[in-house]
Order: sequence, then structure tokens, then C-alpha cells
Amino acid sequence: MHTADPSFQADEPPPSGQRGPASGMDLAYVCEWEKWPKSTHCPSVPLACAWSCRNLIAFTTDLRQDDQGLIHILDTEHPWDVHSIHSEHREAITCLEWDQSGSRLLSADADGQIKCWSMADHLANSWESPVGSLVEGDPIVALSWLHNGVKLALHVEKSGASSFGEKFSRVKFSPSLTLFGGKPMEGWIAVTVSGLVTVSLLKPSGQVLTSTESLCRLRGRVALADIAFTGGGNIVVATADGSSASPVQFYKVCVSVVSEKCRIDTEILPSLFMRCTTDPNRRGRCPAITHLNFLARDMSEQVLLCASSQTHSLVECWSLRKEGLPVNNIFQQISPVVGDKQPMILKWRILSATNDLDRVSAVALPKLPISLTNTDLKVASDTQFYPGLGLALAFHDGSVHIVHRLSLQTMAVLYSSAAPRSSDEPAVKRPRATGPAVHFKAMQLSWTSLALVGIDNHGKLNMLRISPSMGHPLEVPLALQHLLFLLEYCMVTGYDWWDILLHVQPAMVQSLVERLHEEYTRQSAALQQVLSTRILAMKASLCKLSPCTVPRVCDYHAKLFLIAISSTLRSLLRPHCLNTPDKSPGDRLTEVCSKIADVDIDKVMINLKTEEFVLDMSTLQALQQLLQWVGDFVLYLLASLPNQGSPLRPGHSFLRDGTSLGILRELMVVIRIWGLLKPSCLPVYTATSDTQDSMSLLFRLLTKLWICCRDEGPTSEPDEALVDECCLLPSQLLIPSLDWLPVSDGLVSRLQPKQPLRLHFGRAPMLPGSAAASQLDGLARAPGQPKIDHLRRLHLGAYPTEECKTCTRCGCVTMLKSPNKTTAVRQWEQRWIKNCLCGGLWRRLRLGYP
Repeated sequence: MHTADPSFQADEPPPSGQRGPASGMDLAYVCEWEKWPKSTHCPSVPLACAWSCRNLIAFTTDLRQDDQGLIHILDTEHPWDVHSIHSEHREAITCLEWDQSGSRLLSADADGQIKCWSMADHLANSWESPVGSLVEGDPIVALSWLHNGVKLALHVEKSGASSFGEKFSRVKFSPSLTLFGGKPMEGWIAVTVSGLVTVSLLKPSGQVLTSTESLCRLRGRVALADIAFTGGGNIVVATADGSSASPVQFYKVCVSVVSEKCRIDTEILPSLFMRCTTDPNRRGRCPAITHLNFLARDMSEQVLLCASSQTHSLVECWSLRKEGLPVNNIFQQISPVVGDKQPMILKWRILSATNDLDRVSAVALPKLPISLTNTDLKVASDTQFYPGLGLALAFHDGSVHIVHRLSLQTMAVLYSSAAPRSSDEPAVKRPRATGPAVHFKAMQLSWTSLALVGIDNHGKLNMLRISPSMGHPLEVPLALQHLLFLLEYCMVTGYDWWDILLHVQPAMVQSLVERLHEEYTRQSAALQQVLSTRILAMKASLCKLSPCTVPRVCDYHAKLFLIAISSTLRSLLRPHCLNTPDKSPGDRLTEVCSKIADVDIDKVMINLKTEEFVLDMSTLQALQQLLQWVGDFVLYLLASLPNQGSPLRPGHSFLRDGTSLGILRELMVVIRIWGLLKPSCLPVYTATSDTQDSMSLLFRLLTKLWICCRDEGPTSEPDEALVDECCLLPSQLLIPSLDWLPVSDGLVSRLQPKQPLRLHFGRAPMLPGSAAASQLDGLARAPGQPKIDHLRRLHLGAYPTEECKTCTRCGCVTMLKSPNKTTAVRQWEQRWIKNCLCGGLWRRLRLGYP
């Protein structure tokens, strides 16, 4: 790994005569391609970039003529592991758009071709395009997925409320098109350069219904366009012909299905002229409209416009409002207009405009749906600065500004250095190099607006942190409140929270984990059950960021695995008779094990109807590896009880977790019953005595430990007799060395403030491991040591010959294809076919990975 002074620096002084606010941005890392000859560079090719809610980034490059049809997709945690799709687009790609689930991607080109990409085998580095549409020879200038009707508003002023329902409310929003029963219909809408709007609908059968219609009768050139959606299910399209002297036109588009055919109806809405055109002092200074964007996909009433010349730009923010139409006095005397009878008219009003700026090269808009009830037309106070209130402007001088999305007041600035130093050069002052400054040609904000990615004119990918307070000084408790609020938002929505981790310092981890748990326990029991695994994954990712909490990462992942095994095995149990009582066999198992605190496993077992636990012999044998893990884990925990004073040992938190110990106790009872049916499915122990009943011994010790910390009674310390018995376990049974999850090879735990990394696409960096992780049992892995399938618990060998996949977040490794076809194993594998148990995406590993 090399560190370098990158192209973008926050501590560079502003140009003479300008004073900017305190910087709220810094560079996290920059990833660049291998050097290409300058003769192959194509600076005239526009770039496209899109950031999904799963923190996947799709982008195009202009380094070579051969790159014209390539789409590059990477995970922000492993940016060097880029996957390039040969899209077969014949012309330059003009638009890239992720859907709201972050798993499908639309691409459109200058020949009118649109392709829909989806993950092959749910792998983030394997993509296929089964469907698409075409408006032949008509370049696409705007593209969007149809709205699915889901909109969640964040209420900043209620960030201190106890209920998630108060902080995040579901907004009434109609889908663009619904199927029978109100289910939203999937599809996309695009606008072409000749003024056509094309809509493609994805039928449940897999067919694509496509229809194309003119936006208006008098078609004209559309150089710029954008698409937004209204709460009533309509679509609004904004267009401009590229000249600031021409009006910006708006159209309402309604999509319907009539007689199995897609129908498009359009209606003209009020248009506007930019203020820089109507103002005599500025007329003609910025002749071209270079950027036209709605402030949000579901906010059709507010639009951002940028007009530019060769040297500078002007940015304006407009809002569509309903205003009363004045009535002539003659008609007022005849029939006075009062109350609701006054005629209303829709009219565009300018909210704010900037003075002359350097020429804008790229714009990035926030995706965070913050409710603006108290901050509509003013910049919020220091306690109300949230990234969702800001949009990003990149300039040709290399600077990046975060401005308030309504007032356009600058909130944070990152200045560019035209001559970056290399890591092997001495840090001495050098004169600036002549030539054009490094600037972003395309950029995107993350879904929480805490990070910004930019593709510059040298083909590099730059990842920037954006402070939650936008550079304004905040006390630590308030900064934690900002991050906690956004973590809760990701927990509720299911979005990936990698960009939030960029801002978590090691000293914050303990407090964030505790406060996150407190907020979680305040929610209803039903909501807690829904979010139970997600909060464990979130705690695990937070604990990776501090050496003091790294051991707890193993515990959280073990708890995720334990919950998955418990729910899978319980789901296999079926009532013996059809006319059964309300409780399922799994519920009765929990009830019996919680009431009967007997240390004898056979006495607990006789209180159950064993006929409800009868399974097919092949099923029991297929589950043996999972049952073995349960047995090994119980043995490991009990053997580690005498060392409970050492928090560096994985499994430490389980020794005080009555709920998890109760789950292990239930599983031991189930395994005991299944062992009577098929002894070969039992966990295998290596004992010093042939007559020793290992399961009875472990169940007795586990029950004593469970009694000390179960929920019903007061928590107490394990007595000396129990500790002494656990001390004797290594002389009675061979203690297994559990294969914990490997240390993740990702970036987020290695990034340091003000010390950006310089990376290279296609070349994995040599990242230093965590000092605390190297001290943990089972985490250090020597080269050539046998590897394991972490989900199937199967040994893969030192150099696996089976195709494997790994989680982009926790590093979990598992085989791509199942070696077992039994129903129980398939049911187990379906739990993580799309995502890892921690919620991370899968990516394919090469054979024999190191």
C-alpha cells in the first residue's frame, strides 16, 4: 500500500481574493488505471457515473477509444477489484441508473439503445443483460426507473425521538404504474435528443412492453433533460435545448396499460426562463445551459439550472408554486372571490442564484429524503447541518463545493492541487505544473450523502468523505447523534452503511454501539425481531474500526450464524398430527427448555413429544456439519470460561448472554433426540475416556452457566465449582480450534483522516492487518493453511478447486455451487443465496485463492 499526496487536498489555500469556509471534505482514497499513451485519450467523450444503495459504483471512462462500450462496476470497500462489462453499446454511454434495490443497472447510449443489467448468480462481479429497448439512432439524454411508490422521509427535527416511526415516516406516494392489486409495475422511462419519451414495462412473464411518444406536437432538439415523479403517480420531464436564451420546458407524462399495450399521454406544464437571460446586466454572459437537474427524483417542484460560458458559470434554484390569480376589480364587484374560490395558477419562482463562479464541470445531487419543514429557504443552524441538505458542484479549476440545495450558500470546499506528490518523493514545495487542472467530469453522492465519488479527467476514481456537519465544528455528542441517526436510517431501509463508517473514529465505536443498542431496545418487539440480524451486522462492522472492540466482531458473526442455524433447524420440525394446538414444535421446545432448568439432558428430553422431531435419515446426515459446529462452539465456550477475564478472546460476550446460551441449550436437546434416530449425525468429540457421555457433560455445564445469566433471574457470577469443572475440560475432551471469519481485506478499517491511499485498479494493495486481530485465536492464518466454507462448515483444502464466493463486507467464504441437493440443505442455503448472513453482497473468487 502506498500513501500519497493526492490531487485533491482540503488544506490547500483558496485562490487569492477568495475566502472559503472550513473544509468539510477530505480525500479517503484515489484509484487509478495503468498508464495509457496520451494519443488514445478521448477527452470529448462524456462520462456517466451512478452509486447504488448497496454501495456499488458504476462508471465509464474516456482513457481509450476501446473503453467506449465498457461499464466498470466496483464495491467501495474493494475498489481495486473492478469488474468491467463489455456492454456491446455501439456508441458512447450517456446514462447509468441503479434501481432502488441497488441490484439492477440501466445503461443507455448515444444510439438510442437501453440495456437492463442484473447480477448473474447474485454476484457483484458477474453481470448479464437479458432485456432492453431501442430507439434507433436517437441518443438518450435522460433515463430513470419508474417509481415503485416507496418513499421514506427523514425528520431531522425528531432525531432524538425514541421511536423509529417518528424519525422515519412513510410518505404517501403512488407508483408510476400499478398491476392488478396495487403492486407497482417495473420498468424505465427515457428521453431522447429529438424530443421523444420512451417507456418500457417489465411484465411478470419476462416480456417487455415498449412505447414511444413525442413530448409535444412541435418537436425540437433536447440537449438536456431530467425526470422526476409526483406523489400522484405522474412523471415530470424537464428539457432544454442547450441555449440559455430558450425556455426550460416541463411536461407531465402519464403511463398506462390499455389492451396489453403501453400508452403514454403528455401534457405541457409551465416553463421558465433563467434569470441570467432576463437580467439585463447578465444577458449573454452565460449562453449555454450545461446542467439541468431536479433536486430529487421525487421532488418535481424544485429544479437546479446551470448556465455557463467558456470561463464561468451561474447556478439557479427554482421552485414551482401555486399562486392566486388576481381578479379584475370589475369582476370583484359583481361576484366577490373569497376563500377557496380564488383561481390559482402554477408558476415558477426563483429561490436563489449564485454570483459568477468558475465553470462548473459536474453536479451531484443528494438522495437522502430529508424533510425540510423547518429549513426550507434558509441554511440550517450549526446543529441542523446534515449532508442531505447539500449538493455538490465540481469546477474546472479542480475545486469541489458543497452548497445548500435551496439557498446555494457554500457549506464546504475542497481545493485541488495541480501537482500531486508521489509517495516516494520528498515532501518539498514545488511550483505548480502548467496545463488544465485535474477536475471531475462525473460525480455522485452516496445514499447518505456522507461520501462523494468523482471520475476526473485523468481517469482516476476519487473517494471523498463529506463531514456530517459540513465542516462546522460540532461537539462529540452531537457528531455521534448525526452518525447514529443515519445508522438507524440504514437499519430501517436495508441500505448499506459503508459510507457512514468512513467517519467513525476508533474512540466513537464503543459509544455508537451502546447507543445503537439502546435505540433498538426502545422499539416494538415486532420491529426488533425484523431488525435483529441487521443490528448485529451493523455492530460487527462498527467494532472492526477499533482495536479495543475487534474481538467482539467474531462474537457478532457467531451470533448471526447461531440464529440462522436455530431458525433453520426449528423450521424443519413438523407437528405429529394435523389437529395440533397453536404452538409449533419449535415454540414448545423453547417453552420446555426455559421452564425446566434440569442439568440432565435426558430429563429435559422426556418432556418433549419426540415424534415431532423425527426427520428423514438423509436429512439428518446432511445437517451433520452444522450440528458439529454447534457442538464445537459449546465446547469452546465452556473451555474458555476460566479465561473470561480476557476480553481479547473470541466468544467472551456469549458467557454473559442468557438468550444465546438458551438457544445453544435448545439445540443440544434437539441434537440429542436426532442422535437417537441416526447416531452418525451427532457431533464428534475426541474424549480421553471411552465411557464418557460428552453431550451430557457439556449440557450439564452449559445449563449451569445459563442459569447464572438467564433472563428470568438475577445475573450472578459462575460459582467456583463450575469454573473448576470447565478447567478440567481440556483433560477430558480435545478442544477444537474454531475457524472464525478471516480478517477482512477491505479498506474502511485502514483509512486514516488526512492520509489518503493511492490504489491501482486490478492490483490488490498490501494492506497492513490490525494489531489487535493478530493477537486473537483463530484469526491469524498462515499461507497454505486449509480453508473452510464458513457457511456449510466444509473443508476446502489449502488451494480450493471449487469455485467460491466471498462477502464484500465480512470476508465470509463459501462455495458457489452446492455439493448437496437435499431439501434441508437447500433450505439452509436459500437464506444466503442473495446476500451473506451479514447483509453484504457476494463476489466471485478465483480458483485456488490465496
